[in-house]
Amino acid sequence: MSQSIKVTGMILSAVPIGEYDKRIVILTKEKGKISAFAKGARRQNSPLMGVTNPFSFGEFELYEGRTSHNVLQAHISNYFMEFSTDYEGAYYGFYFMEIADYYTREYNDEKQMLKLLYQSMRALASGKINRELVRYIFELKALVIEGESPEVFRCANCGVNDRKMLFSSQNHGIICEECKGIAPDGIWVSDSTAYTLQYIVASSIEKLYTFAVSDEVLEQLRRIMKQYMDTHVDKRFKSLEILEMCLK
Repeated sequence: MSQSIKVTGMILSAVPIGEYDKRIVILTKEKGKISAFAKGARRQNSPLMGVTNPFSFGEFELYEGRTSHNVLQAHISNYFMEFSTDYEGAYYGFYFMEIADYYTREYNDEKQMLKLLYQSMRALASGKINRELVRYIFELKALVIEGESPEVFRCANCGVNDRKMLFSSQNHGIICEECKGIAPDGIWVSDSTAYTLQYIVASSIEKLYTFAVSDEVLEQLRRIMKQYMDTHVDKRFKSLEILEMCLK
């Protein structure tokens, strides 16, 4: 028998349906990524109008039918209103939500991705950490959660960890100077950059956004993450294309 359920999560996207309705996608703690219809959400004075927009995080009560979910009501604890006037921050946020949407599935356990997404949005909104650094942290940790992260603790070819290293997307991680012949795409990695990569991979999500890096490390992270994402993620993200145009 169909019944109402309560889930906690963040709205990844919302699109208009018909004249007055919306279809939203929510990344939830309980049921992974789910779609739901918000009937009448585009009507003036609808109680669903303000609570069914992207970035909204909170508790949603849904009617669970045989083939779809319908939003009954929502109690939003964080709207991330900062992004309503901060367009750069909003585009970073839309990019993060696109990545979350790309990786997550219905009825999967997506608690870690939801936690990463929420903490990353908070880091963007706070303005206390370089947003480009927030981006690279999010990208790498999302890959870790999905089991697709590079090897950053030892040479991906011979296993040593006490030599000068370079990063090779073709070899899925760092390669030592003795093995550099197999890494034509290699990017030399400083000790500080290697430590930063290791910290992101190994740390809990709660401790990710607690540090800053030098311009040299940021530049190496930029090159590494672009190369790795271009090589191993088979999707172009529209929000990233817009973001990169705006930052030029």
